[in-house]
Amino acid sequence: MHLSKPPLLSLRYPLNRSKQTTMYRFIFRCLLLLSLPALANAQEEWVCKSGQALNAMEQLLDFRSSPFTDGYDVKYHRLAWEINPNNYYIEGTVTTYFKPVGSPLTQLYFDFSEALQIDGILYHGQPLAAFSQSNDLLGIPLPEAVPAGTLDSISITYQGAPPANGFGSFAQSTHAGQPVLWTLSEPYGAKDWWPCKQDLNDKIDSVDILVRTPQAYKTASNGVLQEVIADGESHTYHWKHRYPIPAYLIAIAVTNYATYSDYVPVEGGAPIEVLNYVFPENLASAQQATTATVDIMLLFNELFGLYPFAGEKYGHAQFGWGGGMEHQTMSFMGGFSHLLQAHELAHQWFGDKVTCGSWQDIWLNEGFATYLEGLTYEHGLGPNTWEAWLAGKIDHVTSAPDGAVFVTDTSSVSRIFSSRLSYSKGAMLLHMLRWKLGDEAFFAGVRNYLQDPSLAFGYARTADLQYHLEQAGGQDLDEFFSDWLYGEGYPTYHLRWFQDGATVFVRLQQATSHSSVDFFEMPVPVRFTGGGLDTTLVFEHTEHGQVFTAELPGAAQQAELDPEQKIVSKGNTVAEAVFTRQRAMEAEALEVSISPNPVADVLSVALPEGAALYRASLYGADGRWLASWERPGKALQMGRWPSGTYTLELETSMGLSRKMLLKQ
Repeated sequence: MHLSKPPLLSLRYPLNRSKQTTMYRFIFRCLLLLSLPALANAQEEWVCKSGQALNAMEQLLDFRSSPFTDGYDVKYHRLAWEINPNNYYIEGTVTTYFKPVGSPLTQLYFDFSEALQIDGILYHGQPLAAFSQSNDLLGIPLPEAVPAGTLDSISITYQGAPPANGFGSFAQSTHAGQPVLWTLSEPYGAKDWWPCKQDLNDKIDSVDILVRTPQAYKTASNGVLQEVIADGESHTYHWKHRYPIPAYLIAIAVTNYATYSDYVPVEGGAPIEVLNYVFPENLASAQQATTATVDIMLLFNELFGLYPFAGEKYGHAQFGWGGGMEHQTMSFMGGFSHLLQAHELAHQWFGDKVTCGSWQDIWLNEGFATYLEGLTYEHGLGPNTWEAWLAGKIDHVTSAPDGAVFVTDTSSVSRIFSSRLSYSKGAMLLHMLRWKLGDEAFFAGVRNYLQDPSLAFGYARTADLQYHLEQAGGQDLDEFFSDWLYGEGYPTYHLRWFQDGATVFVRLQQATSHSSVDFFEMPVPVRFTGGGLDTTLVFEHTEHGQVFTAELPGAAQQAELDPEQKIVSKGNTVAEAVFTRQRAMEAEALEVSISPNPVADVLSVALPEGAALYRASLYGADGRWLASWERPGKALQMGRWPSGTYTLELETSMGLSRKMLLKQ
């Protein structure tokens, strides 16, 4: 989708995916067992309140799954609807093929809005009269238990005006005087318009989608269009999709579309069709714009493997929303900018082929899709430059001092889809991983993640990506993910350097914008230039106040920290030391006084006669650099710092002095 420290019960680094799933189910069962005594004699009340219990448990366990729908595996849906885009209404029949898992199934549950009316339920050719419908949960008692592993099916016929939740799970508008109706279910909206299993642990193996609509309109949806069946003044669009798909990625859009196709060449194979359903008034401009998708897909095919749904199609369907949504094999588009085309196409790999297994890890969808926007610019596609794109993302991330990529409140849709954290910071997290691991290991690890048989066309958590990156790069990434995924904020660097002969001395300090991270361990690049010299050195910054030495092939005139924007940081300072190496060694001999000490607000500095103060730097009791003043005069403002012990470092024309300072 594109928009114009971990919680108690979450594993930061689960040992393996099966253990994590077992933990989730164990917690669910414990919570459910606690309530069984009260439920034994109050089944009707339990059905009525079950949605409330579900909401509470889902919020606790990140909406990954529900204890009510965990008991079966969805194999297939036949989704047959009647839609007139002039009317905000849906009616139809959803047939579900399912297999009980673990134990026999006696009651079948679907996530489904009670705003919609059940007209009938058909099971083994017989109508079922008993069902409960409340708090967005549909419960259907089965006439007899269905054994585990047995394929069975049920059909639900319903109608009504769906509630409009999230980003407009079921929406209607107009364009050029024509009606348009569409769906957008991410993250929790599928249940608003059809009975489904709305979770992030069970993909539907395949679907058939049939939409009957007046002859003036066309229907866009997932998969391949099988046929258009004439029926008097109406016709039925039949789409077939044969790849695993989560409920939130199933979608329809209906209006008077104009259609055309672009094609992506595939070496040694059939070209991939890009099928476009656009508003007729935008046909000419769309035909020019969507050719960009061909070049973008060629790039993504090269970097990440062939388009995951090459056996069917890719496509765009224009709709009346301001952004885009990566519905599997057919993205719904508010427009056709290069950035939006790149973002939604990227989701077909990251979000559709491999889907985040929890909304806590939405960055696995949105961070990747955002980063792939940038990769198109790095490879010379689109109207932006790689350097400008990086600068924009860094500015966006550092526009506030807090915020983690990992989502701790999955009940908040706005937090899940935070453009600063899930999108921009998620993208830059990947960029920093690429810098830390190197291009070869990073891209190999990402491709292995996409091709992992246990993840491909399934679900993944951050630990899965971390595992594949560690295997490819040979590095332990626990500290990195602790800082950049779960931690908040970013670093600010203060670099001081001087050169003595061929040797350059570098002292690197760091402050952090948020207390959740006391230090960001990163390789820090520094470029030295001047007099024909142009050399970049990389310093493994692992502690406060670290001092490095290196040899340079010439005399440096200036230093630039992170010249290619490898790291998310803000407010960095770089200063050449004004003293020689000898004077640095004689630092404490310089007669400098400060007063008052302790200080409340303004600190005065007294220097030897003839000395000039070039720079003052303040350090915390733990050695962390906090601030610097350039040519500050003889009065330093100290009011904003809390009470405590500090070190004040003064660089003068006669040398360096360090003073212990008490702040009231």
